[in-house]
Amino acid sequence: MTRVLLADDQLLVRAGFRALLDAQPDIEVVGEAADGGEALTQTVRLTPDVVLMDIRMPVLDGLAATRRITADPRLADVKVVILTTFELDEYVFEAIRSGASGFLVKDTEPDELLRAVRAVVSGDALLSPGVTRRLIAEFAARSKEPAAATALEQLTEREREVMALVGIGLSNEEIARRLVVSPLTAKTHVSRTMIKLGARDRAQLVVLAYESGLVRPGWLG
Repeated sequence: MTRVLLADDQLLVRAGFRALLDAQPDIEVVGEAADGGEALTQTVRLTPDVVLMDIRMPVLDGLAATRRITADPRLADVKVVILTTFELDEYVFEAIRSGASGFLVKDTEPDELLRAVRAVVSGDALLSPGVTRRLIAEFAARSKEPAAATALEQLTEREREVMALVGIGLSNEEIARRLVVSPLTAKTHVSRTMIKLGARDRAQLVVLAYESGLVRPGWLG
């Protein structure tokens, strides 16, 4: 059972998400929060698998709450998914850099929301690849110059190749087809790369791919 916490200052938004999620046999909404401070408190108390976190909330915004959650070692297994009104919200990339596992637009299709919640728990995909690619392209183009790639020295050539493909938004299945390997092999390479680099999840691996210069803006296919 995947346990979800809803954090949004709009009651109707929370009610709609709760109705959809609670109707699933494998998902349970364990709590709600109307502001970032409450979201942080509830996350510590309930340790859900996933927090659906709105960005613009009173008391403490979703970005600050996300930073605090992902920095807390007690909450290492909690995945934060940012909710945004616009696909290219100016804060979303910073949220992912801060440890969020991905993002969803609030008017996403119900099936996509369910798929995203399940995907972020399994670690198989960075939510919607198409939307994620647009996000990466937009914000990577504005990012600072790549840092030194010393962290990548511990990776094998194949792991670097896999990391680059993750960086352009490919799922494990797409990576497997590109490299002519099994999806399980692709997933294993991704997992090993994350462990070596200390990446919390796939989203952080994408950010590291850009920050190290392994992937540059304009490489998206």
